[in-house]
Amino acid sequence: MATRKTAKTDAEQATPGFEESLEQLETLVSDMEDGNLSLEEALSAFETGIKLTRQCQQALQAAELKVQILSNPDGEPAPMALDDSARGEAEP
Repeated sequence: MATRKTAKTDAEQATPGFEESLEQLETLVSDMEDGNLSLEEALSAFETGIKLTRQCQQALQAAELKVQILSNPDGEPAPMALDDSARGEAEP
């Protein structure tokens, strides 16, 4: 049985996947922690890191929404209760 390959859109090809983004982010953090970057290199690495972090967050949010939809028999996303720590609220 032959496997079917799907063509990726330009946007999908330009945006790395979650695992690749996370790996790049880990490498950037390691490079920055080593302290061997110039100020310009560190700022560029920080900017790239922010972009990668946002990509990872969006991928996780999309995955969470998909799980919610698949878990709900109606096919609609079910609201998820957030605990206080997820909302950034301090405990009394």
